[in-house]
Amino acid sequence: MNGTEPASPSAFDKARTGLWTSLQKHLATVYAAETAFARAVAFTDTFPFAASAASEEQLQEYEQQRRALRDLFTDETTQLDTLVKAIRLKGYAEDEKKQLYLLLLGYMDIAASIFERLHTQVLTRQPADDDLAQTTDRFARVQKFARLNIKGIAGLLGGF
Repeated sequence: MNGTEPASPSAFDKARTGLWTSLQKHLATVYAAETAFARAVAFTDTFPFAASAASEEQLQEYEQQRRALRDLFTDETTQLDTLVKAIRLKGYAEDEKKQLYLLLLGYMDIAASIFERLHTQVLTRQPADDDLAQTTDRFARVQKFARLNIKGIAGLLGGF
């Protein structure tokens, strides 16, 4: 190298760029699902809402979009769990891992605000959904794990 040529990207740089690109695509998908869900609940601005506040067609659309958002939440949580485990096992330096966790956490914070609609924009008599509860718990665990890895054990012990 003569000093003017750019250095080739490291494995970490490639991973960070790949993760960033992937998260942007996932975010676009989550935003699209949020938009569809928002349209499906546009008949009311009071939550929880009574089934009588909507027509049969509106309720069917609501249920369809709610299922789609819930399924996306489950899929995203599974993929995030896998990504967090993969980062943990990679041979990157701790600072590099923290960068990757920060990217994931930024995405997760945005996604969490969207997936929260599954808990807030509901019917007054929303049937129990054990799968949603399990996914919500799992998402929270993955989010906490990423936060802990960003803070590091030194950050946790610093308060003692």
